[in-house]
Amino acid sequence: MSNQNPPPKAVVTAQPPTKTARFVAPEHWDRHIWQHNPIFAELSTLFPLIALTDFPTVSELEHWRQQFRPQLPVRFVDNELLAADGRYYEAFIYHTQQVPTRYPNWHDLFGALIWCLFPNTKKLLNRLHIQEIDLHGASIRTELRNKLTLLDECGVLILHRQDQTNMVELLRQHQWQQAFVSHRHHWQGQSSEPTIAAMMFGHANYEMATRPFIGLTGKMLAMAVPDDFFSQSLRQRIDFIDTALSKQIANQGIFSDPLQLTPLPLLGVPGWFFANEQPDFYQNSAYFRPKRISKVQE
Repeated sequence: MSNQNPPPKAVVTAQPPTKTARFVAPEHWDRHIWQHNPIFAELSTLFPLIALTDFPTVSELEHWRQQFRPQLPVRFVDNELLAADGRYYEAFIYHTQQVPTRYPNWHDLFGALIWCLFPNTKKLLNRLHIQEIDLHGASIRTELRNKLTLLDECGVLILHRQDQTNMVELLRQHQWQQAFVSHRHHWQGQSSEPTIAAMMFGHANYEMATRPFIGLTGKMLAMAVPDDFFSQSLRQRIDFIDTALSKQIANQGIFSDPLQLTPLPLLGVPGWFFANEQPDFYQNSAYFRPKRISKVQE
């Protein structure tokens, strides 16, 4: 989702990754990230990130949490408490209602902000992790735990009206030209009456977007929204998403559906990267890959 007043164009440049390169987040705080990268539009609107000259401390994040979600039954604490406790990360959160947070750390910063935005969903993911750990032990990465982690780290929500299920299918079939170019006018930020939008959920996605690169890809989860969804305030939309998403996850229909958590090239989302204003941007088949055709066994 984008603000009604679109942010300035990103001044960052997407660099193609090398085979040996590993993503490294910026070493220092950079205010330009919030000012010029439209992927962070919602976060910059809801939290005072642009005004900061350095990473927010754990105490500051906890203060934001108290202001934004005073009812949130967890609080942010220094990561040293986890190190001293010795329990597994998910178990520590579940049993203490505290989220260990490293400082300064991009990954944990975005993790904390996602807790503020989607508390019901995050708490449910934590509980499902614990249920799997109780059944199989902490060292066994079950299929469900892998999918929980995939959503938690890399999930990107495609929010669409019921009459736009065809757009979801285009994305799932990797019909990028049709979804992002031919039907660009349907996307929020490109139309006064949008019918589809993207909203980041995975905090690892956010971390990597601090230095966007060709190849940056999330895992798409489609969610139908009411017809009046796009006329609501940003806070109303986020609250709706948190309630609806947690309900979908509770019945685990998401994780048994092979059509969910499919790849989505994040820099292709209209309005999320300045270069995608040019249709030629989508000609890069190494990034906007066609869907693989499964071999039919004879």
